[in-house]
Amino acid sequence: MNTTTCVKPRVTKRRIAMAMTLAAVGMVCASARAVTFAGVPLAPGATVRAEVPLSPQQQRYVAEGGNAVPPHAVAVLAVPAGFDPAKGWPVLVVFSTSDLKIQNRDDLVKLYRETALQEGWVIIAGDGPQPPRQDSSGWRFGMTLAALDAMHRSFPASTQWPIACAGFSGGAKRSGLLAPLLALAGYRIAGLFLTGLNEDALSRGYGQYNPGAGFLRTKVFFSSGARDATAPLVQQNSVRASMARRGFSNIRHETFDGPHVVKRAHVAAALRWFRE
Repeated sequence: MNTTTCVKPRVTKRRIAMAMTLAAVGMVCASARAVTFAGVPLAPGATVRAEVPLSPQQQRYVAEGGNAVPPHAVAVLAVPAGFDPAKGWPVLVVFSTSDLKIQNRDDLVKLYRETALQEGWVIIAGDGPQPPRQDSSGWRFGMTLAALDAMHRSFPASTQWPIACAGFSGGAKRSGLLAPLLALAGYRIAGLFLTGLNEDALSRGYGQYNPGAGFLRTKVFFSSGARDATAPLVQQNSVRASMARRGFSNIRHETFDGPHVVKRAHVAAALRWFRE
């Protein structure tokens, strides 16, 4: 009768040392694969800030109005739970009001970050190290492009990610002006979230930059406070009518019972709509 004997390997100090070495190598490899944005370690839910370069073209943009060109732009970014840079993610680009005390990155943190991350969006803003002398559209556009370029270098798949623009009050005007220009630059615009808006800057931006008739089908979520004293409802209704006359055919105008503020539930509803 044949018998088979199972021999258990001896656990030696040499085997233990080898196992520990392999484990250490695995930890090093895992660390090397850690996600970074412009060289800064990135953790889901956390907001990171990085100094990023300005291309020669972006320097020309930010110099508009006689602005001094800073040595770099400042990009602020946050990513949701489960973020994998190899997969597809929608990106929310934030523009703040023209009040020089507020920068794009301030509104990113204060008004949009929590909701965007909950809805599974990457959120980003670009600014200068300091506010400019002249808060021009060229300054905002150049800094925003520098932040987006940094994202593309950090996450190569992001060149295919759709983007939406968000703005409150003057930031809504800036979004309306610059979204057509971003479309002209080759970005796929998934939508615009505009709130506290008393002027149709979107139609003006479309006429100025002419991104093509297809842009008129862009989703526009227009949020209006019924008690907004800065942008009274009658003015906001007029803005909505003006956009429709220009040819924007995908406008969702929602009203809430509130003053000149951002309605977080409307931000969430807009981001869900843009992803449909």
